[in-house]
Amino acid sequence: MTVRVSLGDRSYDITIENGALDRAGELLAPYAARGRFIVVTDRNIVPNQLYRLETSLTAAGIASAVEVLPPGESTKSWAMLEKLTDALLSYGVERGDTIVALGGGVIGDLVGFAASILKRGCRFVQVPTTLLAQVDSSVGGKTAINSKAGKNLIGAFYQPAHVLIDPTTLDTLPPRETRAGYAEVVKYGLIDDADFFAWCEANGAKLLAGDPEARAVAIAKSVGAKARIVGEDERETSGRRALLNLGHTFGHALEAETGFSDRLLHGEAVAAGMALAFRFSAAQGLCPAENARRVTAHIAAAGLPATLQAAGVDADGATLVGHMKHDKKMEGGRLPFLLARGIGQTFLDKQVDLTAVEAFLDAERTATA
Repeated sequence: MTVRVSLGDRSYDITIENGALDRAGELLAPYAARGRFIVVTDRNIVPNQLYRLETSLTAAGIASAVEVLPPGESTKSWAMLEKLTDALLSYGVERGDTIVALGGGVIGDLVGFAASILKRGCRFVQVPTTLLAQVDSSVGGKTAINSKAGKNLIGAFYQPAHVLIDPTTLDTLPPRETRAGYAEVVKYGLIDDADFFAWCEANGAKLLAGDPEARAVAIAKSVGAKARIVGEDERETSGRRALLNLGHTFGHALEAETGFSDRLLHGEAVAAGMALAFRFSAAQGLCPAENARRVTAHIAAAGLPATLQAAGVDADGATLVGHMKHDKKMEGGRLPFLLARGIGQTFLDKQVDLTAVEAFLDAERTATA
C-alpha cells in the first residue's frame, strides 16, 4: 500500500510492501540523480539488509557508495555527525543527489539531520529496518542528535523524499528491538484510538511472535495515523502533533538517567513513560485508575518495562525532573506533559506542577507492575 504525507510542496509517499527492499532499485529510481545513491547504515544492518539493497540497485543500473557507522544511540552525537558529513562531502555529494538512510531510528535521525544541513539541504530517503522506525521515526521529518544536556536537542524538521518500508526486514530483528518498536504501535491506540489499543491487547502477542498479518495491520495503522497527524501539524504549532510525544517526557528522562545507552532502548523508555503518564494522570484524578492498570498490564505483558524498577532506574524524583527541565518543549519555565483522561483520550497539559511530578516519581521508585 501507499500512504501519502500531505505537506504541500514537501509531500511524499510511504511505500509499504513485503519485499520492497528487493525492488528498491525500481521503486527509488526517480531519486537516483547522476545514477547513484549514497547509502548510510550501521554494522548491524550490513549482514542481512545491505546486500539486498545493493543487489537491487545494481540490477537497476544504479551505483551506490556505502558509509557504515557504529550501531546504538551513542551514534546520534556531534562526533558522528561530523564523521558522516565529512564522509558525504568526500563522496562529492551534490544537492540533487539522494542519501539513503538504511537502518533504525538512530540512522534515520542522524542521516536526516546531516541531509538537512549539508550544503543547506540535500535530498534523502528513509528505508527503515526496525519496527520502531517503520511505525514512527521514519515518518514526519523530525531529525536530531543528542547532547549531554538531553535527547534530540539539536535537530531540524526536514522531510524525506520517500519512505520505503519492507516488513520482511523485521524477520531478522532481535526480539528486544521488536518489543521496543511495539511500544510505539501501542502509543497510537493510547493517543486517540481506543479500538486500536483493544486490537493491540488481542493481537500484540501475535505481532511480537512475527505473525505477518498482525504486523501488516500494525504498520499500516500506525503509519496512517502518523501521516494524518503530521499533515495536520507538521511542526507542532497547533499542539496536535505533540500528542505523538505520549510517554516521551518521562521516557527521555529515563534515557538520560541511563546515559542514552543500550541499558534502556528508546522504545523501552517510551513504554515505561506511557505507563508513568497514565498512572500520574490517575493519581491526579484525570484518568480512571482501571485504565492506568490496563495500560500498565499490557506494556508489562509485552515484555516491556512499565515501572522505574523494570527500566533499571533508581533515581529520585528531583533527579528525573532535573533531566526533564532540559526538554526542548520547555517554555516560560513550564514543561507541557501528555496526560490522559482515559485510553484514547490523550491531551496536552501545560500547567503541570513539577513538584507533583517529583512526588509521584518518588512514590514510583518502589512500584512493581
